[in-house]
Amino acid sequence: MKASSKKYTLNFKVPSGTSRGVMTQKETWYIILKDANAFGIGECGILRGLSVDDLPDYEQQLAWACNNIHLGKDELLHHLRAYPSIQFGLEQALLSLQSKDPFELFPSDFTKKGSPIPINGLIWMGDEAYMLKQLEQKLKDGFGCIKMKIGAIDFEKEVSILKSIRKNFTPEEIELRVDANGAFSPEEAMEKLEKLSEFKIHSIEQPIKAGQWEEMAKLCKKTPLPIALDEELIGVFDVTQKEKLLQTIQPQYIILKPSLVGGIKGSQEWIDLAEKQSIGWWITSALESNIGLNAIAQYTYSLDTTMPQGLGTGSLFTNNIASPLEVAEGKLFYSRTNGWDMDLIQEICT
Repeated sequence: MKASSKKYTLNFKVPSGTSRGVMTQKETWYIILKDANAFGIGECGILRGLSVDDLPDYEQQLAWACNNIHLGKDELLHHLRAYPSIQFGLEQALLSLQSKDPFELFPSDFTKKGSPIPINGLIWMGDEAYMLKQLEQKLKDGFGCIKMKIGAIDFEKEVSILKSIRKNFTPEEIELRVDANGAFSPEEAMEKLEKLSEFKIHSIEQPIKAGQWEEMAKLCKKTPLPIALDEELIGVFDVTQKEKLLQTIQPQYIILKPSLVGGIKGSQEWIDLAEKQSIGWWITSALESNIGLNAIAQYTYSLDTTMPQGLGTGSLFTNNIASPLEVAEGKLFYSRTNGWDMDLIQEICT
């Protein structure tokens, strides 16, 4: 078996804003495995500025993984525990190589019968007019769950957007989630949570910056709306430390981005620990191309969850790899009528 890697730069259709800045491009890496009669592909979806493995030796570690593919999955994953996106890329590539269909990693009704996964519609940060325009389109597209990124414009303007949604749609009609990406200070967070709770919001992701366990624990204990940890999970590799984090903070939810928390193995560890403590969870993509999104979606479906997931990012790029993944009526489908762009994949693999 031979292994190689290839860099690919994804271009956003529209600059996409978060509290960490505006993105126009997103680099990603593919691991390609070739055997006598088969090939496998997986995506290492590093997210610059957020991934714990955004390190100077990233390409060196990726090359090491390819040069030592003979060591086997367990040893490779152990060596790369500080590089979760490479771990996930390897997991995908090995599953892909072993599958009859290199793009069907978890055979299920999702891939075989068109059973969908409910997802949230994502509204990116921007000025008020831009956010309202996105909202209008998501509602037209049939989304019943809307996730709005907040923390970039004036808080009162963001509140006015939420207020206008609730004037027209009940919580039963539209589920609202907000993502602060750590934008609030601990001193102001509770006051803002109180204000947001007026709009019957499902949950808020990461209200304050990660790493403030005691402050986050206080918020989770007294919060008027459920809190979901996101960035808080990044960089926590040890199972004992994961358990300690959940026991200390006691959040209402955790959000898992496989590319940022160690792929399938890392995500499953978090899920098992969360369920022991009656903590809810859902899974979100992290701006991967359709190669990584496909793996995340198939893994998610295998977990048999009915909660809307965060898997609607595949349409953000001008040069994504065409695939069977399709979003319609607020759901993600694996449509057998659409195929993979094998010409582009062939180009990547050579």
